[in-house]
Amino acid sequence: MNVFAAAAETAQRNNPVLNIAIFGAFVAVTLFIVIRASRNNKTAADFYAGGRSFSGTQNGFAIAGDYLSAASFLGICGAIAVYGYDGFLYSIGFLVAWLVALLLVAELMRNTGKFTMADVLSFRLKQRPVRMAAAISTLVVCFFYLLAQMAGAGGLVALLLGVTDQIGTAAVVTVVGVLMVGYVLIGGMKGTTWVQIVKAFLLIGGAVIMTIWVLAIQGVDLFSAAVEASQNQTYPESAKALGDAIAGGASVLDPGLQYKNPLDFLSLGLALVLGTAGLPHVLMRFYTVPTAKEARKSVVWAIMLIGGFYLLTLVLGYGAASLVGAGTILTAPGGVNSAAPLLAQALGGPVLMGIISAVAFATILAVVAGLTITAAASFSHDIYNGVVKRGTATEKQERKVANITILVIGALAIIGGIAVLGQNVAFLVALAFAIAASANLPTILYSLFWRGFTTRGAVWSMYGGLIAAIVLIVLSPVFFGGPTSVLKTGEGTAIFPLSNPGIVSIPIGFLLGWLGSITSKGSEDPRIAAEMEVRSLTGHGAEKAVHH
Repeated sequence: MNVFAAAAETAQRNNPVLNIAIFGAFVAVTLFIVIRASRNNKTAADFYAGGRSFSGTQNGFAIAGDYLSAASFLGICGAIAVYGYDGFLYSIGFLVAWLVALLLVAELMRNTGKFTMADVLSFRLKQRPVRMAAAISTLVVCFFYLLAQMAGAGGLVALLLGVTDQIGTAAVVTVVGVLMVGYVLIGGMKGTTWVQIVKAFLLIGGAVIMTIWVLAIQGVDLFSAAVEASQNQTYPESAKALGDAIAGGASVLDPGLQYKNPLDFLSLGLALVLGTAGLPHVLMRFYTVPTAKEARKSVVWAIMLIGGFYLLTLVLGYGAASLVGAGTILTAPGGVNSAAPLLAQALGGPVLMGIISAVAFATILAVVAGLTITAAASFSHDIYNGVVKRGTATEKQERKVANITILVIGALAIIGGIAVLGQNVAFLVALAFAIAASANLPTILYSLFWRGFTTRGAVWSMYGGLIAAIVLIVLSPVFFGGPTSVLKTGEGTAIFPLSNPGIVSIPIGFLLGWLGSITSKGSEDPRIAAEMEVRSLTGHGAEKAVHH
């Protein structure tokens, strides 16, 4: 099969100057959009919620732009190319999760809140402890999600520029972090939303073109070609177990190449399906529309766009497996995350690779901007104004604290992103989903649907789910034992055997919420609970300030 020789040849012909030029054009265009949009950033509602001026269709595209992150494009394509069936589980999980978000939380959150997730969770409970817990949970989820984006960005630009040493890649991650901070400081939610809308068009358009191209070359033999190609690969030492499994007769069409333990499969699926409804930066998007009807419309649009995209990842992943090869992908700068750019290179040479990589980079910048603004809003609105100042801070003071928070988050994301370079970004995002599902989702559902829910239940649920998820991640193969672990210490040293903590930490979050509530019965005002129920179901009074 001469396709591999062709792919190797194209790798030699990679043109860093061309790539940088395409890249620079993308950055210049998106920066122009951000600066134009930032002219109207006068109030807190403008900065945090885009002035609630976006239509359902626009917000649907923006949600798709926010949700289709580096994990969706780089991570999933790579996971499918290398692990086949197991990789496609990410596509299925990320998509099905939207049904949970649409049916259970989107409209109710929009009706009850104002700027952040904590507005909803503290509506009928004691403000300060609940706001504090919700803000801490938001910051942790955003940080884990940011790690994935930074790792994706580092690997992507390293591949484009042919940077293979760690210092060069670390410098790349730093540049991405600085750019991201600039976007958010200048544009706020308005600028971020427009970048996400543009990016959604580009990403889905690029994926459609590549999918048609792959099908034109491979046709209906795509899957058998991927199986044949995977058997003719030389796998690097870091993927020795995978190479041995395929040499032993395993196929990329069979489950179990990545997750040997069925419980790991189940845990990942649980985290993906339940995580979206607890992701603070996705929930915050519902506040950028003027009415609950538009919130519903935006989620329907988002599901269509995201669903279509995830179907394309199947063709792109198996296309990369057959036209580039898992061995080539794993040994390239950026590892698993380099599958999509390498496929673009095998199809259309350096020009298509530069364009697709620039789209992926715009993807990362847009998602990172959304995450950063969510974290900044949570710290300034919930911790600074809600807890420290007890609701007395002015909008000017809040914005100042938000700007400082953006700088701090940028610095932390750069350091963390350098630490997790080489990890599959879809896998890292799955950890953020597990934390969101463990710490946020139980409290959101209890707040919206159970009148007996109390402040103690909320605080126990959020801190308990958060701590359980993080402790299990630290004790898992993510940190110890494997060739791609953060701390590379010999085999078999992980205390918790599963790579994703969801199957244990999510039930802990729900259990603690119930336990905390039944042990503090009658401590909350039933009138406020009734008011929240009416508002969440009807939207009456949703434009007023939240109850204090």
